[in-house]
Amino acid sequence: MNTTARFLSIAAVAAFASFGAQADEADGSQFALKFETNRTRAEVIAEAAAEARTHSMEPAGSRVLSYQSTADRATVRAQAAEALRTGQISSGEAGYL
Repeated sequence: MNTTARFLSIAAVAAFASFGAQADEADGSQFALKFETNRTRAEVIAEAAAEARTHSMEPAGSRVLSYQSTADRATVRAQAAEALRTGQISSGEAGYL
């Protein structure tokens, strides 16, 4: 009985090991792409440099517009205090819903 169980376990390990033996190169060279080109290296480098000068990696609309205020700090503070007194803006963390 012990011999049969040992034989079956060795057969199972050998079967699982045979699946791994079918693997190809570790670097995946069987999927490597082959390119044939008629352009020189200098042409490709020149095109890449021209594209880098004209192409922006920054998403459209991501720049924040800067605004130069002409208001005085004391004037804005006084207007905010007046709006708070007259109830035009809420006070504290909970506002009007």
